[in-house]
Amino acid sequence: QVQLVESGGGLVQAGGSLRLSCATSGRTFSRYAMGWFRQAPGKEREFVAAISRSGDSTYYTDSVKGRFTISRGNAKNTVYLQMNSLKPEDTAVYYCAAAGSGYSGSYYSPLEYDYWGQGTQVTVSS
Repeated sequence: QVQLVESGGGLVQAGGSLRLSCATSGRTFSRYAMGWFRQAPGKEREFVAAISRSGDSTYYTDSVKGRFTISRGNAKNTVYLQMNSLKPEDTAVYYCAAAGSGYSGSYYSPLEYDYWGQGTQVTVSS
């Protein structure tokens, strides 16, 4: 069992930055591919970014490319999402997720992920 706890959300003006963190429990963090998803009111949960087990590969949805950076610190059992040049349309609850042994590489699909955090609210004002 893996527990995920997000932090770092908040209210920021458009053009500002936030850094989300997702701390995980357990000693097998490096075995999990990690992802960030977000869900805005009235919308479905959508993929934002993902990182491979080793950290060598990263993936982003088109709308955040060049603005967001996902990284992981395996020694700290933590995954990060650095968000720059934030826009009002980035407003959502952000969730981190962990994909275990069943991971097939479809990093954009919520179905790939076995464990989810409780979410952290990000609000970008115009």
